[in-house]
Amino acid sequence: MSLRDRVSVTRVETPEQREQALEVIRATYRDEKRWVGDEAGQLPPEDLERDDVSWFCAFVDDRPVGVLRVLYDPPLELYAKYGFELLDRGIDVEKFIKAHRIAEVGRFAVIPEYRKYIVVVAALMRAASTETVARGYTHYITDVFEDDPHSPYQFHTRVMGFEPVATHEVGELNSSSRRITLVLDLKAAYRRLRAKGTWIYRFLTEGWDEGLHRRLV
Repeated sequence: MSLRDRVSVTRVETPEQREQALEVIRATYRDEKRWVGDEAGQLPPEDLERDDVSWFCAFVDDRPVGVLRVLYDPPLELYAKYGFELLDRGIDVEKFIKAHRIAEVGRFAVIPEYRKYIVVVAALMRAASTETVARGYTHYITDVFEDDPHSPYQFHTRVMGFEPVATHEVGELNSSSRRITLVLDLKAAYRRLRAKGTWIYRFLTEGWDEGLHRRLV
């Protein structure tokens, strides 16, 4: 059986699923990267009850190997306090956030053993984007570390179509690395990937009904 057929993604909704997701955060954010001292605080139990947060956990067979969090309608103040250095002075960040329905992609992590397999990363993005589009959101925003050797920057920009819009020096995680803020227009990304007709478009939209496609056409 190919790895693609062995990968599955579950929305984290139960205490047991939370513990499985925390295994990944513990292995990556705490033990490997040392970005956090306590993995439990990254996915508090109350997140399971929130309407504005979704966590997804990727599995190979029954083993948890990756996580991703989506935060819907992230507060503008969260970004203002980071001290953005805009890459394009023509962008009004406040106006942009108010004019669109934005969701933040964060806590994106895959354990080292499976990090090189794009299908794991793509499966997490498929689960997240399917829900995000269904909820009527139009854009993703995310931060990546500039000097992290395992940064998803290349996947985000080359595969998904995220665009860098700003940098900032501080954030929630314990790292001295500069952060690069990326934005993805979901409709533009959908149209670009569909026009190319590559496997990633077919993979990301696998299982979509016509209603989801119409949201982005």
